[in-house]
Amino acid sequence: MNIAVFGSSKPHPGSPDYEEAYLLGKLLGNAGHTVWTGGYGGTMEAVSKGASQMGSHVIGVTCQEIADWRGSQANPWVQEEFCAPTLQDRIMKMINSCDAAIALPGGAGTLTEIMLTWNRLLIEADPPKPLILIGSGWEQVIGSLFSSQKDHILPADKQWLSFAENPQEAVQYLNHASKTPADSIS
Repeated sequence: MNIAVFGSSKPHPGSPDYEEAYLLGKLLGNAGHTVWTGGYGGTMEAVSKGASQMGSHVIGVTCQEIADWRGSQANPWVQEEFCAPTLQDRIMKMINSCDAAIALPGGAGTLTEIMLTWNRLLIEADPPKPLILIGSGWEQVIGSLFSSQKDHILPADKQWLSFAENPQEAVQYLNHASKTPADSIS
């Protein structure tokens, strides 16, 4: 499967979030998945490194706007780079290229990726696919959204989201979903 992984650019090697992302990359690589990341540092680098070390193909979707703003280049574990002209194009390339998406802890960018993926699933712009959020933080964010906006969000909308405590649980869910017919994933 093609797996998009969203996450923060902030964690450094040795930090708990970096190591968690590295483990996720190793697990995805060991399962033989092609891994798509944002291509830069932080958890994107860690996932890319883990997957690459396990022999999986790693695609980094970078962005000219980010390169111009921050001077960033693809991390050394990216084997194939796709440089999108804009941030919006970058996000859409990742969403459109994946069979499933996994989100690690992150900030505004990661939240944007989650929300756009989720909204496209809600309006059936994309075929059903797993959207797995790792860590209690995302469960709290989504729970707060449902609680504070309950008049505007249907309870059934939550069916498109899966929450995992850790990378092992996320990959377990992913492996189960890959054996399930696409029309019954939700």
